[in-house]
Amino acid sequence: MLGMRAAHGAETSSEPMDVVPTLKEYEALAKLPDLSGTWTPDIPDQVRQETANMPPWTPKAGKQIKHMIAEDDAGRPFPIIDHCFPTGMPGYMLITHNAFELLVTPGRVTLLGEGDGNRLRRIYTDGRPHPEDPDPSFHGHSIGHWEGDTLVIDTIAVFPQVYLAISESVGVPNNGDMHIVEHLHLDAANSNTLLDDLEITAPKVLTKTWKTTRKYYRTRKQKFDIVEGVCTQGYFTDAVDKNGNAIFKPEQFRNGVPVGSDSK
Repeated sequence: MLGMRAAHGAETSSEPMDVVPTLKEYEALAKLPDLSGTWTPDIPDQVRQETANMPPWTPKAGKQIKHMIAEDDAGRPFPIIDHCFPTGMPGYMLITHNAFELLVTPGRVTLLGEGDGNRLRRIYTDGRPHPEDPDPSFHGHSIGHWEGDTLVIDTIAVFPQVYLAISESVGVPNNGDMHIVEHLHLDAANSNTLLDDLEITAPKVLTKTWKTTRKYYRTRKQKFDIVEGVCTQGYFTDAVDKNGNAIFKPEQFRNGVPVGSDSK
């Protein structure tokens, strides 16, 4: 089965792994669950879990969360996703309001998301282990393997600055040493419902591992494409410079509201 090269010792071999997929590996894709397509998050369920399944925050983190919830209720939300950095993991799966496309290819599962220009996850299923000294990133380093019809994903090396969030305005930086395990699978009752069972260990902000599930829906009778999103684009307006070139001109704001500008 695809993603089982490790069973043949690929992860311990000193020889470089062949990165060119074979015909046999492409044929093996047909034996895997069909996860392809564009998936839309179940936002009402996200909102429900903001109170129904609160993470086990440490006292220090819990105090910050309580303050952020009060600020959000007062109409002063904290802009967790409005700073032009990628949302990162696990927020990519926890709090996104945007669709993502899922691609299954030999040796890799790839998630392409809307929302900003950097919502990309690579989950390696070719049997490689995590690097001994991984370079941290927003989405971390993810490896996966198939257990029956479930893709088990292990993610480490997430930047400590990346938020562990329960909504787009409530969360705290994970502060390092976060470990995420996911079980991604289709709902047994509906093959167009995707479930992601997450187990998140973040010892700097959680007292124990937090377990939660996120839902996503696929509509087969309609064709949807994810679209390009750039986080700062709303802060610019179309304009023309002195040489007649089309440019983006910084928008002027007052109290968070655009005051308007011309194209000169």
